[in-house]
Amino acid sequence: MEFPNETNFEFRFTGLAENPTQVSILFLFFLLVYLITTMGNSGMVTLVCTNSRFHSPMYFFLGYLSMVDLCYSSVITPKMLVDLVSNVKSISFKGCVVQFFFYVGLVVTESLLLSCMSYDRYVAICHPLHYTLIMTKKKCLQIILIVSGVGFLQSTVLTACIFSLRFCQRNQIDHFYCDVFPVMKLSCSETFSCQFLSISLASFSGLFSMVSVLVSYSLIVFTILWMNCAVSRRKAFSTCSSHLTCWTALFIYIRPKSSGFGKQDRIVAVFYTVVIPMLNPLIYSLRNQEVKKAIYKSMTNRYTTRTFAKYH
Repeated sequence: MEFPNETNFEFRFTGLAENPTQVSILFLFFLLVYLITTMGNSGMVTLVCTNSRFHSPMYFFLGYLSMVDLCYSSVITPKMLVDLVSNVKSISFKGCVVQFFFYVGLVVTESLLLSCMSYDRYVAICHPLHYTLIMTKKKCLQIILIVSGVGFLQSTVLTACIFSLRFCQRNQIDHFYCDVFPVMKLSCSETFSCQFLSISLASFSGLFSMVSVLVSYSLIVFTILWMNCAVSRRKAFSTCSSHLTCWTALFIYIRPKSSGFGKQDRIVAVFYTVVIPMLNPLIYSLRNQEVKKAIYKSMTNRYTTRTFAKYH
């Protein structure tokens, strides 16, 4: 196999925009989105770790989801922001490998994690009396290790396949980060095996997540409809709708890719790499009464402490 000189070889991105006015607007918008993403996900992780009320399986998974979203966004967005204001939008060969590896590993982990969260809601709503016996701390930790292991195992295999290809003269990636098909398109060697592998792995993760979510929520809906208490039905539907909203947004990632990468593909890519990590904590915090109460209580206590310290 022939490689370019990894010390000097660089990939260059076409980027998102060339117009200076568009660049300024996009930079400010994405910077704001990234700040909200960072604060929202960091706050959710802190809330779950420090508040004993949230030491339950549901919030354990939510805290880990927020951590994955924080890392996922940080793999793509900071580099994209730098490139927006740079004349040369480039990334080293090794940098592209690292970005690609973590991007694939985290997106697969998130997809599988959301399906596990649907199973947690199934057990909580359909088997409430056995919930604490089934969803133990040990089992939750095992689930986290398994989904992370599967995600980064897939990433390792796919990264090894794609970056063992031969790259010759072309180095311009028609995208704003190192994604599967735009990178593969630059190779001057046969790519059928890597294409087949990437589609197979994405299909496996996507179909497993989709089937598990649909089965879990079908059983949940059936159970909810038989509930006599309207308050219980409303609470159960509220929790489930949050999970479904997050998973539906992530489903965009596993949609079939076109042969080229046009404007529509970039818009979709921006949505699932930049916007989705911001949405998850907002969805859960705005729809979950316990989270809103905890945030309000934390802010109230902090304000009271500062006021007391100021006057004493």
